[in-house]
Amino acid sequence: MKNTKKLIVIGLFVFLAGFIAYFFLFGRLFPYSPVILGFSKHELNNSTIYIQNRAEFYEYETIDTLILSVEKFHDLKFKQKPKLFIFRDSLAYIHHSPTKARFCAFSNGRLIISPWAIRENAKGKISLAIYVRHELSHVLILQHKGLFSELNYPKWLLEGIAVYSANQMGTSFYPSKEETYQIIAQGNFLPPFDFKTRRENKTHLDVKYRITFMYSEFACLVDYLVLKYGKAKFLLYMKGLIKSNDHDKVFRQIYGIDFDKFISDFRQFVRKNEHV
Repeated sequence: MKNTKKLIVIGLFVFLAGFIAYFFLFGRLFPYSPVILGFSKHELNNSTIYIQNRAEFYEYETIDTLILSVEKFHDLKFKQKPKLFIFRDSLAYIHHSPTKARFCAFSNGRLIISPWAIRENAKGKISLAIYVRHELSHVLILQHKGLFSELNYPKWLLEGIAVYSANQMGTSFYPSKEETYQIIAQGNFLPPFDFKTRRENKTHLDVKYRITFMYSEFACLVDYLVLKYGKAKFLLYMKGLIKSNDHDKVFRQIYGIDFDKFISDFRQFVRKNEHV
């Protein structure tokens, strides 16, 4: 009887270990897997690109040169080379990814790229270089913030910095700065800290593309901070939140006003058309 129970326990342990290993190697935990199977590794000067077997990709140098421009804007260096993953087809991407988004960045320095993003770039629907710069902004900040820092860094600010630094407003599905201001002036505005919360869904936005408007709104907030107070102060704010999770305290220390006052000033700025 004791031997039977022991065998059952061992069997359950082996099954569980195999189940977990599968999800790391081939499932949705793949972005955190310590072992990479089924990919060829391409070591470049500034990045490492992994190509899944039978996948095609030719933009190695284009992607690799983006690293330096991302570091220059953020005044930060990648702690380790970012690792980018290209998949052979949509099904393989979905199996290996926790999301169905075109791209997904992780605090461990990895960036997964969907096959449909590659196809959309080839058709001129999106710019792979712009989108990858956007995602590399996330990778760089999260890499400095630490593992699982996706939960701690202000989500609106991550997106605002990424869109602003990649010059993404006015491209693909993103409204331009001028268009975004016009939409805000019409009464459409998401309070930044409502982003990715239940409150976000309760905010009505009369816009064509909800998510890209929100991202452009956040980029306009970044732009306003840079225009009004200078980029040097903005970088102090960005980096201060890498070290601290107390957003409001960091904001007051850098800018000398409360964040709510800043939002009020920005909305008044838009209403008065001072941006024109």
